[in-house]
Amino acid sequence: MTKKNSPNIGHNKKSFLNSPVEHIDITSFDARKIIEGMEKMSFTSRDAANAAKIYNEMIKDKNCSIFLTIAGSTSAGGCMKLYSDLVKYNMVDAVIATGASIIDMDFFEALGFKHYQGSQFQDDTELRKNYIDRIYDTYIDEEELQACDQAICDVANSMKPRAYTSREFILELGKFLKKNAKKKRFFNRNSF
Repeated sequence: MTKKNSPNIGHNKKSFLNSPVEHIDITSFDARKIIEGMEKMSFTSRDAANAAKIYNEMIKDKNCSIFLTIAGSTSAGGCMKLYSDLVKYNMVDAVIATGASIIDMDFFEALGFKHYQGSQFQDDTELRKNYIDRIYDTYIDEEELQACDQAICDVANSMKPRAYTSREFILELGKFLKKNAKKKRFFNRNSF
């Protein structure tokens, strides 16, 4: 059964996709006081403050290369602008990321689509009936994801047939987004 031939599929989609994930804007506030306060706390608070000190030392050291490693769904969870700003403001020298971060999340949102706040406890069968995918507590409109996949396929089909590195392919995706993105601030754009 497909959505097109059943009136019962997808009828609750808007009720699930009503609260978009908002990406944190690290340029909109000064977190230094919070981090400084965490130095005097316990457990991972003090660890986070120590990590910030080490990071600041790395930024000051001109001989130090900083690698940003992104795994999984943190991009969909609200960190994409953070990652983009780290690249934009030269706070990292290299990015190592999963395909999900670069393709399924960044490219997806650059096309104008959104991730939505959801619940990890929601019945997956109900979500599937409404063409909604779930990443833990984050929802994605399956039809939008298919449109994203089609755009990626179109980019791949426009390339001369040969073997490509992932870097070359991501570069082509970035070129596509420079011309076609609906959202002008995206991670891939700042990466080349």
